[in-house]
Amino acid sequence: MPTKRSLSIVLALCLLAGRTAGAQEKKEGQDEVAKNMFAPELVLKHQADIELKPAQRAAVVDAIKKAQGDLIELQLNMADQWQALVKVLEPAEIDEKKALEQTDKVLTTEREIKRLQLTLLVKIKNALTRDQQAKLRSIRDRPGGDGGSGGAGERMNEALFQLW
Repeated sequence: MPTKRSLSIVLALCLLAGRTAGAQEKKEGQDEVAKNMFAPELVLKHQADIELKPAQRAAVVDAIKKAQGDLIELQLNMADQWQALVKVLEPAEIDEKKALEQTDKVLTTEREIKRLQLTLLVKIKNALTRDQQAKLRSIRDRPGGDGGSGGAGERMNEALFQLW
């Protein structure tokens, strides 16, 4: 009969394998979304280059402030939900109903965070003209720019779309 330790190791390996496969799929999906959006940092850093008007800047800054406040609350909630899930999974015999209910709570919070992140990016993009978007795309995509090969814009987009 397998020991509790060996079962824990097998479970951990299965979860890790699932996350690794999911991370690759997630990265590909993120790239498709990220290439159509503009990180707040990129917009603000290049506001002069794209001739961002004061009203546009105010709209971007307001969206960032609102998202940051809401995000902190959601992240704290996520940490609490995650810890509760860990507790449910600790016993030798897990209450399946409780585990699935707690998983639903974690996933609901994750969905809210992703929705908030995307809402921020949509508000930022909608505040920009097509010409400004084209200029930002050019800045972001150029070699050594703020969005290519590990640039600040790419890191910001990754942070906006990464949950864990």
